[in-house]
Amino acid sequence: MKRIVSPPQAWMMTKNKLLAENLRDVLDATAARLSPLSDTPQLDAEVLAAHILNKPRTWLLAHDDSSFDPTTVSTLESLVQRLERGEPLPYVLGHWEFFGLDFDLTQDVLIPRPETELLVERAIPWLQSSSQRRSIADIGTGCGCIAVSIATHIPSAHILATDISSAALEVARNNALKHHIENQIEFVECDILPKSLSNESRFDLICANLPYIPTGKLRSLPIYGREPALALDGGDDGLDLFRRLLAIAPKRLASGGRMLLEIEATRGPAALSLAYDAFEESEIHLYQDLAQQDRLLEIQLPLE
Repeated sequence: MKRIVSPPQAWMMTKNKLLAENLRDVLDATAARLSPLSDTPQLDAEVLAAHILNKPRTWLLAHDDSSFDPTTVSTLESLVQRLERGEPLPYVLGHWEFFGLDFDLTQDVLIPRPETELLVERAIPWLQSSSQRRSIADIGTGCGCIAVSIATHIPSAHILATDISSAALEVARNNALKHHIENQIEFVECDILPKSLSNESRFDLICANLPYIPTGKLRSLPIYGREPALALDGGDDGLDLFRRLLAIAPKRLASGGRMLLEIEATRGPAALSLAYDAFEESEIHLYQDLAQQDRLLEIQLPLE
């Protein structure tokens, strides 16, 4: 039977007392302390412990009678304090999983979300279906999760990854190096697309996870002040960057090209309207995420 430890009792323990406790006791104590902060306190406790010990979570289950040394206890305490101050768990860990890959993170980039995997899931099979589709733009790359995921699965892809934040691009470059696909991606600091692109430059695929939360709504959300507002704030209606991208995209997509845009859940109809205005002769679809919310706008150009 699992032993329940209340937060005050668990964390009034001295370090010497914690040293006498086994891993299971420390995990229970950590989970109790995290319970006011998380819907999954036990899981978060295990993730923290696995991170500190540099072990998989499955190892914890088989070694729950292990004891913590003083360094481990001190590290665990410092990480829990960061969570209590409101720092998201992925930033505390310094990395997070996306599309089966591990991405390093800093507070200069958004935390990758599962709903963004829908974009990658629509991109990869389409690229694989033709050996000619290899020129890609990832606009607002952030930590590089979209570009790196595509490059990992499409070894012949050539990707232009842009971001207005130099700090974000540094994180993305490091993730490309981490996954050994840096030669496939060119990282450029710019607003949407670089002005140096020639008039003839066309992309088979344009992906974008742009800032899309309406300004007024953003300020009421828990993520406000915890993740970079530059990567979240989409203007009054959340579509400012979409209008700018859609104004230039018809001249940047190759014949038969595709465009994939992640959107805010309530912006589906408005985003569709903008897309139809920009691409009159294209197939346009709106896809829902696993929560059945509007999430992905897909624009498919006809072959000329």
